[in-house]
Amino acid sequence: MPRSPRTHALAWTALAVASALAIGTASAQPKMLQKIGKGEGRVDIVAWPGYIERGATDKSFDWVTDFEKKTGCKVNVKTAGTSDEMVALMNEGGFDLVTASGDASMRLIAGKKVQPVNTALVPSYKNVDPRLQKAPWHYVNNTHYGVPYQWGYNVLMYNTKTFGSQPPDSWKVVFEEMNLPDGKPNKGRVQAFDGPIYIADAAIYLMSTRPELGIKDPYELNEDQYKAALTLLRAQRKIVARYWHDAFVQIDDFTNEGVVASSSWGFQANVLKSKNAPIATVVPKEGASGWADTTMMHAEAKNPNCAYMWLEHSVSRKLQGDLAAWFGSVPVVLDACKGNPLLGEKGCENNGLGSFERIRFWKTPVSKCATQPAGCVPYHRWVTDYIAVLGGR
Repeated sequence: MPRSPRTHALAWTALAVASALAIGTASAQPKMLQKIGKGEGRVDIVAWPGYIERGATDKSFDWVTDFEKKTGCKVNVKTAGTSDEMVALMNEGGFDLVTASGDASMRLIAGKKVQPVNTALVPSYKNVDPRLQKAPWHYVNNTHYGVPYQWGYNVLMYNTKTFGSQPPDSWKVVFEEMNLPDGKPNKGRVQAFDGPIYIADAAIYLMSTRPELGIKDPYELNEDQYKAALTLLRAQRKIVARYWHDAFVQIDDFTNEGVVASSSWGFQANVLKSKNAPIATVVPKEGASGWADTTMMHAEAKNPNCAYMWLEHSVSRKLQGDLAAWFGSVPVVLDACKGNPLLGEKGCENNGLGSFERIRFWKTPVSKCATQPAGCVPYHRWVTDYIAVLGGR
């Protein structure tokens, strides 16, 4: 698995501008495909690390090889470490599909960078969890803009040797300076996510610790609530060893660099556990942010036939179960939770199946929002201000 490339702070500003310009300059939407024809021989996909495996990392996890043999469509993957990076790559073009989280999908729809999907050409769509079939992050104005892929939450991953008999139950261990159960400070031993959407994680923590702020939705913040989140993040900056965006770099940091606690995905935890590392995860008492990802088709996809073939393959029972086992996520096809030897009998339960209602799924902050009559702080300010936080400002 190649390590994901990176767009750094200055690039985020360009991303925000590019997204805004796309809304005004995008060409008209193409007509939906009505019939799948002969495959073009390839399909180019932007995906999160670990999402599309061909057995290169572990031979047990391969849902690409058989697809290529069956369809003649070679799968080419470009990994992306953040949603902003995915939006940038889709704005640049040259890709057929993207596995977009909710904080990217709405920007791609608004920018007309993705096209409506004809679910009649995806027969297995009927097997998708009904809660996700018309989820607001990909179903807009009675139109489908993608096919659900996987979902999960952002867990608190920690070193069991460090915490011993006192496992953490709060995000406090990564937000506030303190001594950990091993008697040593957390300063320099914790991480935070390297993306503006992490401001929502701070808001989730404040919903519990500062209820007087009145935060109802961590993605819908008024000026005072937003200011409080930034204040918390600036204080956190003093104790963070690294802001992570590359899953494999974080795995190395927990293995070799003395990092003992961080927000993370089940994917990193699973890889570390497979190496017998002293790692465990928890959803803290304050709750957690999460992601529900959708495979979306570029408005100018050059390989639409192969793309539709992949969309159908992406919700096959075996792929869904194998991917959930590999990534530590939950299948969008619930039947995949049963009878998968890689996932195991309680795999979906362990990955958070019962926590759907507790998760604050990523979405793009906008100025006009439901919980704040006076308006909310929009995403472009999240981008600018999080860059400042990372820079110590």
